[in-house]
Amino acid sequence: MSLIDNKRNKPEMNHVIKNQRNAHNSSSPTTMAERQRQRFVDKATKVSAKYLRRLAELPGAPDAMEPFFKVLQDIYVDLKNVEKSADTKIVGTYCVMVPDELIYAVGAQPVKLCSGSYTAFAIGDDLVPRDACPLIKAVMGFQAMEVMPIYDDCALMVVPITCDCKKKMAGMLKQRVPTYALHVPTAKSEDRDMEQYVQELYQLIPELEAVTGQTISYQSLAESIDAMGFAQYQMSKFNEFKKHVPALIKGTHAMALMNAFSYLPVEQWSQQLHRLNQELARRKKDKHYVSKDKQPRIMITGSPVIFPNIKIPLLIEETGGILVGDETCMGERSLYDPTVVVDQSFDGLMRSLANRYTRPCTCPTFVDNSQRIYRIKQMIADHQVQGVVYHVLRGCLVYDFEYQTLEDELGKLGVPVIRVESDYNEEDIEQLRIRIEAFIELIKLKDLETRISKLKKSEIAG
Repeated sequence: MSLIDNKRNKPEMNHVIKNQRNAHNSSSPTTMAERQRQRFVDKATKVSAKYLRRLAELPGAPDAMEPFFKVLQDIYVDLKNVEKSADTKIVGTYCVMVPDELIYAVGAQPVKLCSGSYTAFAIGDDLVPRDACPLIKAVMGFQAMEVMPIYDDCALMVVPITCDCKKKMAGMLKQRVPTYALHVPTAKSEDRDMEQYVQELYQLIPELEAVTGQTISYQSLAESIDAMGFAQYQMSKFNEFKKHVPALIKGTHAMALMNAFSYLPVEQWSQQLHRLNQELARRKKDKHYVSKDKQPRIMITGSPVIFPNIKIPLLIEETGGILVGDETCMGERSLYDPTVVVDQSFDGLMRSLANRYTRPCTCPTFVDNSQRIYRIKQMIADHQVQGVVYHVLRGCLVYDFEYQTLEDELGKLGVPVIRVESDYNEEDIEQLRIRIEAFIELIKLKDLETRISKLKKSEIAG
């Protein structure tokens, strides 16, 4: 049964969730550790099912969203592994600066393991320092409980060292599973730093080859670059539909499909996005919109929004806004720049990947990040954004550092911005709802004042 069908039949959806819970409880736990593990599973799957239901009940979900909802259900509610052949190895990654193309080129499947689970976060709270970010706590929580196949079946984990927390996390993971710490440049404009990153990618290759027993070749790497290129092409078309006024798709649904990218083979995800783009083209032709003309157009940026912690985008769209822009590392950032190959040699492919994963990247880990401000301004103009929600995960210092600069720059443009700090718990939802709703009402008032001013000017001119 699809989640889209479920939203039309809530009792049936509840029956499905009950059956899933019964399945998780099929063997009665006997020891205290087993009972604790079972409680963890019950709570984690219940929260995930709740947010999937809210996604499905959010008005305007295209029919083509169903496969993306399903993969989130498979991973987080049914606790299944990713869809793959029996002999395909999984390589877990923790950042968009790990080239998926290298992993596909050795016959493995990349899976992004950054977690948004509050249940896992609560377990991880006892494993890492109090002030560590929720993402790190959730990752270590899932590792400790050993209930998620996508974590347990990883043959290798690749952790880019983009912050101090990930550096320490890599050390902790290494005690449990083979882990490779990928050092990324801090100054992407420096040739010396970029050369070091190219060499880092070369050193990663034998680690990946050891996982599958396959040797990376020019042909396999070129084919994986082409496969990712098709995904980027479909993403660029999707992004054009997101610019439409009125909106053709809810931003929360868009963020869900980007989260699903973490768990689907790239060819399969690209084909599903192609079908969604076709449906959005029909919506545009038929003038089937999911927002009103004057509905405030909101953009979200800052710390990643990772399922099931999608409370911020849901609150934006449940309180009267329409989410039209997403500048986060679990969102469009991972796919909005294609790999440009100039030198048709193996080394040329490697250097093209190094450039693609760093030069256009707007992660705040870089020392000079003026490009990030430029990118956000560009998106504000392209998507006709009227307000920006700056999302900060508590303890995520690299994103918090950048807020003041962004607020100053957007102030010059007259674009309001609100800083929203949170973690994975649900206790702050009502407080967040009040703040976000007030922010959206402020934008409505500002828009009304602008229209009245224009009307008065036209009357005077007439």
